[in-house]
Amino acid sequence: MSGPHSTCGIVELRVHGVSGANAEEVLGLRQTAQVAGDRSGGFYRPRPRCTDATGAHGVTLEAYRWGDLPSGTVARALGLVFLLPFMLVNVAIWMRPANSGSEATVRSLCRVLALTLTVLYVLAIAGVALDLVGWKCLNSANCLAGRSWLSWLSGRPVGLRLAVLALVPAAAIGLIWRISSRPGRTFEAFRAPERVAGHRLGAVGQWDAEPLVGRLRSIHVAAAFATLDLTLLLARVATGATAIGVALTVATVLVLAACVGSLCTPPLIDQAATDRRLDGITHALRSTAIVLTVLVVAHVLASPQPWDGRRELPGYDTTLAGLFVTQTTVLAILGVVLLRLRDRRGATPLFGLGGLAIAAAGISVAVAYSAEAVYRAADFLDRDLPTGAGIAAGPPRAYTWVIFGFLRAILITVVVAGLVAVISRRKRRRDAATIVANDYPNAPAEARNRLRQVRDAIARARFTEKLVPLAVLFGCLAGLATATTTIGLLGQFPGDVVERNAGLPADAVTFAIAFGSWLIAAIILGLIIGSIFAYRTIPFRRHVGVLWDLGTFWPRAAHPFAPPCYAERAVPELTRRITYLVESGNAVLLTGHSHGSVLLAAAVLQLPPEVGSRVALLTHGSPLRRLYARLFPAYIDDAVLRDIGHRVGWRWVNLWRDTDPIGGWVFSAHRSPRTAPSSDPAAAVDRRQRDPRDVVTPPSDSVPPPIHGHWPDEADEAFTEVVRELVRRLEGQAEPPE
Repeated sequence: MSGPHSTCGIVELRVHGVSGANAEEVLGLRQTAQVAGDRSGGFYRPRPRCTDATGAHGVTLEAYRWGDLPSGTVARALGLVFLLPFMLVNVAIWMRPANSGSEATVRSLCRVLALTLTVLYVLAIAGVALDLVGWKCLNSANCLAGRSWLSWLSGRPVGLRLAVLALVPAAAIGLIWRISSRPGRTFEAFRAPERVAGHRLGAVGQWDAEPLVGRLRSIHVAAAFATLDLTLLLARVATGATAIGVALTVATVLVLAACVGSLCTPPLIDQAATDRRLDGITHALRSTAIVLTVLVVAHVLASPQPWDGRRELPGYDTTLAGLFVTQTTVLAILGVVLLRLRDRRGATPLFGLGGLAIAAAGISVAVAYSAEAVYRAADFLDRDLPTGAGIAAGPPRAYTWVIFGFLRAILITVVVAGLVAVISRRKRRRDAATIVANDYPNAPAEARNRLRQVRDAIARARFTEKLVPLAVLFGCLAGLATATTTIGLLGQFPGDVVERNAGLPADAVTFAIAFGSWLIAAIILGLIIGSIFAYRTIPFRRHVGVLWDLGTFWPRAAHPFAPPCYAERAVPELTRRITYLVESGNAVLLTGHSHGSVLLAAAVLQLPPEVGSRVALLTHGSPLRRLYARLFPAYIDDAVLRDIGHRVGWRWVNLWRDTDPIGGWVFSAHRSPRTAPSSDPAAAVDRRQRDPRDVVTPPSDSVPPPIHGHWPDEADEAFTEVVRELVRRLEGQAEPPE
């Protein structure tokens, strides 16, 4: 390879988006070879004997493939489905306002919400094992008939039954503990070559998240075992408190209070990895909870007091409703904090309540998962008898109210979304028609249908701006849904309350709740099937993989059971590779599509100045401004984007299309054919692409040019021209255009 200022010394490093494309697709070649990395994330080049081993203007092509980092196997993809609530709450902690005074408060509230999800996880499994099976089914001959795998516990003392079945939630805690401990070791070797001071986005992948995740993991495991202890103790003391029972209950409450208190001290828990004192404290808290669980189980086994004879596990309904009220209260406090500390200049949508919407959505999904698990277990034990008439006596009333609220939130959101789509359609189509008229002023009459298709594509792409308000609406409705579970403590069912206050038949409401339960089951099944197809077929992954790839980009700072952050490997790996290429005498042209542009932005912020001076940046379909700057204002704003441009000497071009529902402009929307000269280098970054190239079928084809939307641009002539321009600027043959 020749000198650093020759064409042969320029490497075009391509980074794909959420599509999970393979190296051949990214490079547009058939024969590639891996030159660095491994199967999950690696760097590829054309094979030496490949006849088309170079790209535009003779640059050396290289691709970074990271698609398997967030979901490389079927097991990992399925795990993402069940860890979805944890992931959503973890993302919410990164969506805080740019106000520096909000960080500690938002972190504390999001971490407390994350802890309630762990508590709910244990309560759901305990509800099946201890309430439905251990308390209800084992007291029913009809339920035990033909179930030899369960009938061996029949006739045994209640304490023995509960102690044995308590192994089920304990094993579930151990399982998720084990799963969350493994992924963090995968990325240990991938750190930035050196720490470069800069913006918060540049810290992704630089700081070692494992100590924080380990501390959070210990706290959540302690809270999980304490939740199991509290469930057993409330059932035990229902017939009368003993000194031992009271002492164990107080100790359990103190463990839970210590867990909550430690999460509400971000300056303490976020301390550097070298401070091992806090690690010792959290490990001691976890060990105390485990020992306490052993003592509680022994107390349940040995206590001679009689057990309460009520139909449901004593204290379980109250604990469940109390948890839902706690979640609603914390969500309300989070909303107030976000409103008080919002950016009053209007830089974020709906007063910066995106974090509240995501957190509420995570809570709602977790509650739906839990309610569905208990409902399906109750149906199985009841042998398909009607709810309330079966031997299992149905699930707790709190879950019935939760499903009713979840269904109500979905229906209202869908109705409002339909109204918004209809009301905004005229304006979106009018604006789109103006763009189409400017792009194709002399279109022939036979292109009328194609013009309408282009107009509709632009109008649909503009609906993205309406999704954030709808998400906030759903979040608020979901929060209200959990709040209404307190009505279940009064012995009321949704059907009775609705019939008494709204006049609707109770049977219709009961049917709606049953329908809502099956709807949740269908959604979960759809997510599972979608995950399998997303792994098996790359085109399908382009659509369903967006949520996984965007959610797992952010480190685990709220919930330790969330999927691991692949950026902790991808960003330092990119930084290391770029640094190596430059130090080897090359100039590097970085091209990133969609989420790949976000990875490159974080990597550029970590580059030393001497490396950035030999780097150019080409982004296309980039969500940096349209999504990330709006949803994560504390980490991506105008100052960060300008710093990225400054670090690469403003050798940055961003290609965007009006038909793209995800990507967009970064600094300004230039729709006019010519832009007035400007002294601001940021004004020359954005280049709008007309999409499609034309609305008339060319002589060489039988169909008009396609509408690309969010698809990659590498094969487009405009992309090739920009590559050539940036190559010339890297060679010092051209100055940035004015």
